[in-house]
Amino acid sequence: MITVTNLTKRYGGRYALAGLDLAVGTGVTGLLGPNGAGKTTLLRCLATTLAPDGGSVDAFGLDPADPVQRTALRRRLGYLPQDPGFYPHFTAFDLVDYVAILKELTDREQRHAEVRRVLAEVDLTGQAGTKVRKLSGGMRQRLALAQALLGEPDLLILDEPTVGLDPAQRMLFRTLISRMGESRAVVLSTHQTEDVAALCERVIVMREGRAVFDGTPGQLAEVAAGQVWLSDTAPPASRVFWRTADGRYRTLGERPPAAHGTAPGVEDGYLTLLGEAA
Repeated sequence: MITVTNLTKRYGGRYALAGLDLAVGTGVTGLLGPNGAGKTTLLRCLATTLAPDGGSVDAFGLDPADPVQRTALRRRLGYLPQDPGFYPHFTAFDLVDYVAILKELTDREQRHAEVRRVLAEVDLTGQAGTKVRKLSGGMRQRLALAQALLGEPDLLILDEPTVGLDPAQRMLFRTLISRMGESRAVVLSTHQTEDVAALCERVIVMREGRAVFDGTPGQLAEVAAGQVWLSDTAPPASRVFWRTADGRYRTLGERPPAAHGTAPGVEDGYLTLLGEAA
């Protein structure tokens, strides 16, 4: 569905995207990477809110560099930015309705039905008449997700979508996004490796504007195979380790004395792959 070819974006003397090549199809694709890796810049280019300095994006056969095709592409995508802007004196319903008007849903009755649908999807029906300024942080994040779902977009772009969500809300989000990934392309950026492990069929790890890993969460975990250890005593302080809930010590890297191996997770693979950059 979406192909990125030799994409570059520069801020001053630093490349946020450094010749990135990527193809994304139906399903949920997760982007991982340290701060400054280029994840948000990539999502903004896909969402047509930022023009790259070089390279190209092709989405559904449309070229966002062309104004007419860019408008056609925007009709087919939903976007949740990292820092969504809100009008604090709007109600939740009015805010989503306003975005629906911008997305050219002109029939009032059909538009309001669609607004009610997406509010229900994110469990905000009861807060439809509440002003945005009175909503909690988690509710505002769900409201931002609701506007991205308007019109059942073919491409859903989500930047840090689970920020501020409690465990129950995170479970609701996973249910919703996994269902959407069955029939459309979902690309999400996150620092939550547990979301990637739970949701994504595919994970891309970015570093300095390039993709340094592209595979399944299981394949990312295997990057740390043979490098995750459990011991009853604390290893030397120079190692990467932490004390677990059962009082043992989990170490990533070389084997400490009297330690035994344990199965790696997505976070272990990510930390091993990026080393100090993580």
